[in-house]
Amino acid sequence: MDALILARMQFAANITFHILFPTISIALGWLLLFFRWRWLRTRGGTDAALAQGWLDAYRFWTKVFALTFALGVVSGITMSFQFGTNWPGFMERVGNVAGPLLGYEVLTAFFLEAGFLGVMLFGHGKVGERVHLMSTFMVAFGTTLSAFWILALNSWMQTPAGHEIVNGEFHVASWLAVIFNPSFPYRFAHMLLASALTCAFLLIGLSAWQVLRGVGQRSAARVLRVGLTLAAVLIPVQIVVGDMHGLNTLEHQPAKIAAMEGVWETERGAPLLLFAVPDATARKNHFEIAIPNGASLILTHKADGEIRGLNDFPGAHPPPLPMFFAFRIMVGMGMLMLATSWLGWWLYRRTKWQPTMLPRALLWLFAGMTFSGWVATVAGWYVTEIGRQPYIVYGLVRTADVVSKVPSAMIGLTLALYVALYLALIVAYVTVLKYMAEKPDEVLATEAAEQAATPVGAITSPIVEGGRT
Repeated sequence: MDALILARMQFAANITFHILFPTISIALGWLLLFFRWRWLRTRGGTDAALAQGWLDAYRFWTKVFALTFALGVVSGITMSFQFGTNWPGFMERVGNVAGPLLGYEVLTAFFLEAGFLGVMLFGHGKVGERVHLMSTFMVAFGTTLSAFWILALNSWMQTPAGHEIVNGEFHVASWLAVIFNPSFPYRFAHMLLASALTCAFLLIGLSAWQVLRGVGQRSAARVLRVGLTLAAVLIPVQIVVGDMHGLNTLEHQPAKIAAMEGVWETERGAPLLLFAVPDATARKNHFEIAIPNGASLILTHKADGEIRGLNDFPGAHPPPLPMFFAFRIMVGMGMLMLATSWLGWWLYRRTKWQPTMLPRALLWLFAGMTFSGWVATVAGWYVTEIGRQPYIVYGLVRTADVVSKVPSAMIGLTLALYVALYLALIVAYVTVLKYMAEKPDEVLATEAAEQAATPVGAITSPIVEGGRT
């Protein structure tokens, strides 16, 4: 393989691993705020077990957040390095746009998270309840603000606006136009909802596992209800936002839509392909299973709407095969999550929110869906990133023009090392989550000991991320 393909594969490996953890931490921060608020509202009431259940939920999931946040920080460091090692031409051409946006993410979002994370993790009982609640809010807000800046840059690369090009270099003409580019609102909303759904099924899966193992009785029932309710409510919202996102993509990136739908020739009343095998050499599909007029109806809201085909974009369209299947994995997983959450919520309500009365087969289904959000999110990011090819800044800068001249053998070696390390870290992460879910009392006891042993002055110690303090 040449250096370009290997560099793209290495970046794909890094972003695949990295996106797993912010996808959880963005929404989990807000859920921790909810758990904390519910404990404050119920403590001192007539039902002491209810209050203790919310406190246990907060303390347990704070541990999950800390583990997830740490891996997100570590995996984010390699992302920054790759701009210099593998893609130096990118920062040379668009550094005036990308550099400040990445800097804003550090100066605002990361510093906010780092500044209050210590208080959130170790400040319970050492600072006032209002201060602790505010610290939890600041951490949650910081994770969302981080997503804001990163999505602003990524969206600008998909639908560039607000810039001018001088001697081949991009300069900002309007920061408002750069940040709030045509696709940003849809991508930002889509990502926040994806994070909420990923986190919801993590809550559902781990809580179901605890019920199956007969542990975590004080908090599992409440967390399971929160997860099911969140998923059941937000998946329909995600479908609506996804539809709006698709219409925006059809307007600004029609080649991406054509690759997603496997449309080769421009046509009206394009069918919705449930299954096919796109053939880029023959420029046609094999083994099609289609719904007549379905693609046109979904994408244009008209049964005879026109969809431009890939043949209208010779040499400047993304590869259809990975786009076609990644999109269907994302949508298929979303539909499975919808059916699971609606069925689970309805059956759970019938038991009067008693998890032990749920069918064990349903609990096993919940446990099996623990990381379903990861599958949908990664597939969606593949659609987004592969769909931009052959450009790195859509329509303006080709990916091949900004790749480094590092020998392909060196890139291949580091790619292999990255993949091996990431696989080991993923296995370790899932193993630790499983242990925590099965031993919640030990986790909470350890957390209480850490709280008691942490001096007051240590809870605001800075966090260092690859040289950024």
